[in-house]
Amino acid sequence: MTLRLRFWGTRGSVPSPGPHTIRYGGNTPCLEVRTETGGLVILDAGTGIRELGQSLLAETGEGGLIEADVLVTHVHWDHIQGFPFFAPIYGSGNCFTISGPRSPDAGLDRVFRDLMAPAVFPVGFESLSSRIAFCPMGDGERRSGNGYEVQAFAVQHPGGALGYRLSSRSGVGGSFVYISDNELGEHEGYASGGGWTEALTEFVRGASILIHDATYTVDEYERHRGWGHSTFDAAVHLALEAEVDELVLFHHRPERSDDELDRCVAACRALVAAQGGTLRVTAAQEGMSLSV
Repeated sequence: MTLRLRFWGTRGSVPSPGPHTIRYGGNTPCLEVRTETGGLVILDAGTGIRELGQSLLAETGEGGLIEADVLVTHVHWDHIQGFPFFAPIYGSGNCFTISGPRSPDAGLDRVFRDLMAPAVFPVGFESLSSRIAFCPMGDGERRSGNGYEVQAFAVQHPGGALGYRLSSRSGVGGSFVYISDNELGEHEGYASGGGWTEALTEFVRGASILIHDATYTVDEYERHRGWGHSTFDAAVHLALEAEVDELVLFHHRPERSDDELDRCVAACRALVAAQGGTLRVTAAQEGMSLSV
């Protein structure tokens, strides 16, 4: 196993702490990825990144340095709102490279700086002691980092978003795909063009793990077309078509209780069984760890 994943935030749209979300978690998206060479990749900077930061500080101890690549799927609020509370950005000598989709409306650096503007946050971005670089990515772009390789794919979401496929730089082991916000259904609001579904399937094909948006049930989706999210059933069908080993349902709806998620997972497994597939289906839980 060459890449190790840990979930720090699994919920979509808005944090939803409370007695009904204890098992699957109420923090918004954030994953930690460790490579075999000691590299650290952070996927999204939702509220889950706050606890990740505390864990990193405890791990490195006083005077220890933290370096990471942060891959943001897009800059909607629930995917970046934890950044000002990520304690390592205040540490001198720490170093972070933040990548995400290019936007014609606002540069990636502008969005993060505005998160800490005086009107909305007491500490300004310019006061941070760590070194932070911004490096936007485009559809189809490939990059390499400390022990990993990543490729981006433009998905269907209002304002645009990227999915990422990560694998070991050594070529050993499998790969995983992280697609946090994506509408698999058709909608006139997207300019993806013909062949997008087939291209997405090929992007995902053969991955050991697919982490995919599964915000809605089929009935709920009919009231939310064009909002940029998928159903449980559609995520299962994509995973089966792309022949992945494991599907991890992600971006849980804020109103979805733990018990409801249990039932959704059971329904997905039944759907796989009815298709005669061997796909494993789980739902992302805070603290859950996986390896590829």
